[in-house]
Amino acid sequence: MEIKSNKINGANAEIEATISMDEVNENVEKIAKQLAKTTTVQGFRKGKVPVSIVKKQYGAKLVEDAEAEALREVLAKGLEELNIANTSLIGEPSVTKFDKSDDKIEVVVKVAMRPEIDMGDYASNIEEFDKPAISDEDVDAKLIEIAQGQAELVDIKRNRKMKSGDTAIIDFEGFVDGKAFDGGKAEDFALVLGSGQFIPGFEDQLIGIKRDEEVTINVTFPENYGGELAGKDAEFKVTVKQIKVKDDVEINEELVKKLLPGEEDASVETLKGLVKKQLENEELAKLYNETMKPELLEKLVTGTAFDLPEFVVEQEIDMALNKAAGSMSEDEIKELRENADKLNELRETFREDAERSVRATFIIDTLAIAENIRVEENEVMQTIYYEAMQTGQEPQKAYEHYKEAGYLPAIQMSMVEDRVLSTILNSRIKEA
Repeated sequence: MEIKSNKINGANAEIEATISMDEVNENVEKIAKQLAKTTTVQGFRKGKVPVSIVKKQYGAKLVEDAEAEALREVLAKGLEELNIANTSLIGEPSVTKFDKSDDKIEVVVKVAMRPEIDMGDYASNIEEFDKPAISDEDVDAKLIEIAQGQAELVDIKRNRKMKSGDTAIIDFEGFVDGKAFDGGKAEDFALVLGSGQFIPGFEDQLIGIKRDEEVTINVTFPENYGGELAGKDAEFKVTVKQIKVKDDVEINEELVKKLLPGEEDASVETLKGLVKKQLENEELAKLYNETMKPELLEKLVTGTAFDLPEFVVEQEIDMALNKAAGSMSEDEIKELRENADKLNELRETFREDAERSVRATFIIDTLAIAENIRVEENEVMQTIYYEAMQTGQEPQKAYEHYKEAGYLPAIQMSMVEDRVLSTILNSRIKEA
């Protein structure tokens, strides 16, 4: 066996080898002898099957296994020459050449390694910044909002026209093409005007209507509504039975005790302090997500040089290509199948983004190790459950959907990325 190994760069290597057929035949003999000890053939006792019979019965499969054994030997010797540990490999080795003749097999095996990444003193390269400032006026406004959330709904004292924010108690029935439809009728329904709970345009047409008035509302169901009603014009007969508003709530010790049960120091000042901290966290999260995290990731990606495993980049390009194919016509897809040059040209348009994505993934992975950051499977589950409940979905069904679709690793990686970037940014907040 002749082997020539070449380390292309820090993430890719190539092993060329010439395997003689004598070596393959030796492997055939060895595998056949092992198989003869365990296989069962009619007319022979187990373990007493002649090798010649085994070779006759398993001929093609034996040759295939013998060649595979030779390839494993090529890989092992090549990695030894290159001083590359198996633990450093990423993915499966790729056999890019397998030319078989009467006396030999010429092969080329490509392997990819986890790149070594020197992040330097990454945190100190990020400028320090101040926490978003929260004013007393911001806190007071939030307290009023919280208080209103605890307020009871009461009937308006005078029969005025409705406005945004009012709660209308209504009876309604909907018609499409003059016929009532399932789910289009309700009595004593409480609708907060401006909440966006109903079809676009429905709530707007109730503004200016008074109690005990009847009104006809005309709307169009959105195209993405689902079912037979999507895109259909509809008419609703609506009767306004009551108009309710939030009652005034005083911000006092009684409200505080209701909001902070079990709090020993349940004072208005304590509540203000908690509200201020909440607002600071909300504003900081907004700043992180909208500006600082994308900027930080871009800075890390563009400022960190290392070699990328070729096959990982190609996989990323494949995923981008498959996604793009989802919006192509059948003719366009057919043309790509029949025109290799055009397909390759299209693939190259995704390369830059693919390389950026792969680079970002390796950087985040490296920083997660450095910062001792992990996201366990149960945390992924809890996140999916919470988001499902927020959107009115069944949590377990949502989790099973993501699991079956193979999305859990991507969700986990996204959570790791978020936690890594937050950790770095938190370390650069100026002390007050």
